[in-house]
Amino acid sequence: MRCPFCNEDDTKVIDSRPVDNAIRRRRQCEKCGRRFTTYEKVETIPMMIIKKDDSREPYDRSKIETGILSACHKRPISINRINAVVDEIENQILGRDRREISSSEVGELVMSKLQDLDDVAYVRFASVYREFKDVETFLLEIEKLAKKRN
Repeated sequence: MRCPFCNEDDTKVIDSRPVDNAIRRRRQCEKCGRRFTTYEKVETIPMMIIKKDDSREPYDRSKIETGILSACHKRPISINRINAVVDEIENQILGRDRREISSSEVGELVMSKLQDLDDVAYVRFASVYREFKDVETFLLEIEKLAKKRN
């Protein structure tokens, strides 16, 4: 495992613990001495995402993380909370009996979690995900959100 700080190949495992369906390993770089955490997951049949054009691609957690991080940019939400939300979404996706899920189902899962997390992040994500074309569409979404809050 390469050190993410100095890119050295020589790291040692300090601690290992099982978490959910993975193993958490605490590592230390032999060169710079910094510590970092890695997670090992059992490799199974990959979950496939069915795109809008009916093409398929392997599930990629980083796409969900990127979307949520963009929506939460400059919001008072800790990275730990964001990671917890991504974990919840991933567990829902990977916990299904099916090995395929549509990108629209993933988008709706993300939106439901963001709606509980932060209103501004939700509207930001919705504006991109639902491809708002004008201000009226934006305002309608905000009105729906306000009605749910009351």
